[in-house]
Amino acid sequence: MTIPTASATPSAPARYPSPPPAIRLLRLKFRVLAALSTELAFGAAWRLFTSPRRLPPKDWEPAALAEARRFGVATARGNVAAYEWNPAGRRTVLLVHGWEHRASFWGQLARRLVAAGFRVVALDAPAHGASDGTRVTLPAYARAVQAVADELGEVYGVVAHSLGGAATAGVPVRFNQRQDGVLPRLVLLAVPGSTTAVAQRFAQLLHLPAAVVARMARYIREQHGRDAESFSLIHTGRAFPAGRALLFHDQDDASIPFAEAQEIAANWPGLEFRATSGLGHNRIMRDPAVLEQVVAFLEEQR
Repeated sequence: MTIPTASATPSAPARYPSPPPAIRLLRLKFRVLAALSTELAFGAAWRLFTSPRRLPPKDWEPAALAEARRFGVATARGNVAAYEWNPAGRRTVLLVHGWEHRASFWGQLARRLVAAGFRVVALDAPAHGASDGTRVTLPAYARAVQAVADELGEVYGVVAHSLGGAATAGVPVRFNQRQDGVLPRLVLLAVPGSTTAVAQRFAQLLHLPAAVVARMARYIREQHGRDAESFSLIHTGRAFPAGRALLFHDQDDASIPFAEAQEIAANWPGLEFRATSGLGHNRIMRDPAVLEQVVAFLEEQR
């Protein structure tokens, strides 16, 4: 999705008391398209929903990758760019970023993990960073993560943010298939509990008619043979084969409601849930206290 996020709950009013001009223009566009044809409106909405912006790099991003070795993983839909720190590390941790982010956003965590002795790998999702493509869906992201995981071999831990967590544990990705199929450690940061709720927030922000939303849901069933809600962590999490799993979510997350994290925790036996405050959706992946806990969790032997 390439536009500002909606409010914290699907049914609440949008965050903007007076929507910015870009949002008003999009709402007008979809009102006209829907009046002409549900199919036209659906096509435009789906393109928007699956087309991330390639945002200009931030000043600190080059330094984040300076010590990494870049490599590519070939997939049926193009090359996936990946980065490796400390190849001699004793155990491998894979970092999976969120929507419109890229591997370089993990710089602070990667440095801490390397200092702790881990081999660290991060990827750019399809249509993100240096990876191929202009559009990406949740299953397509999961296929890219799967390709990188298969290339790496044994993976000890995964740290995933937002959409990356939904792709990893919701679709899901299968790790360590040559061993016992269990991922020893999984850390999730600010992940959505319900894929349907994500689509609802998108639809609400753009004032999409119910017929267009229904067409999107039908398209997902046609393409993947399953309903969108079947990818949701509130349903899939408890079946994900992780030795131990840890979830962080901020009470002030304006992109994904805190209540969704609570619902994930309620439906995932054994999941450790730690709430934060004042970090929002993105700062949680750079906060020193959170990163310290992540590294400690990955280092614990029990």
